[in-house]
Amino acid sequence: MSCMSGKYFADTNILVYAFDGSATEKQQIAQQLLDDFGGNGMLVLSTQVLQEFFVISTRKLAKPLPIGDAYELIRQFSLYPLVQLSPELILRAISRTRDDAFSFWDSLIVEAALQANCDVLFSEDMQDGRKIGSLVIRNPFKSQQ
Repeated sequence: MSCMSGKYFADTNILVYAFDGSATEKQQIAQQLLDDFGGNGMLVLSTQVLQEFFVISTRKLAKPLPIGDAYELIRQFSLYPLVQLSPELILRAISRTRDDAFSFWDSLIVEAALQANCDVLFSEDMQDGRKIGSLVIRNPFKSQQ
């Protein structure tokens, strides 16, 4: 998958599936994305993604991760390029929610990806192929659904 800036943004579901043994096909795809883009500075995350990953991976999976394991994963993920939520980003997300029919939480993800100058946003939850400026939403699990 080519990308003009060489930057990809991962929504929370990408990280969750990488460690969810109950969805093996999606797990393989998510792990491949982390392998392909995670170790070389091409995969961008946000503090929101890290927070959501902690809650979902330790509480909502069929086999939740121990808190210590989730802590270590988040420590590793925090080494990736990271967008920190700011008041300005939150206000842009509110405007996007008002103007663009995204949920507030999805708007925060979109705005973080735009702020990081990503060309691709990997997400299962948003419309595959939708373009927002130079950003394109891609559902890497689309063939599995």
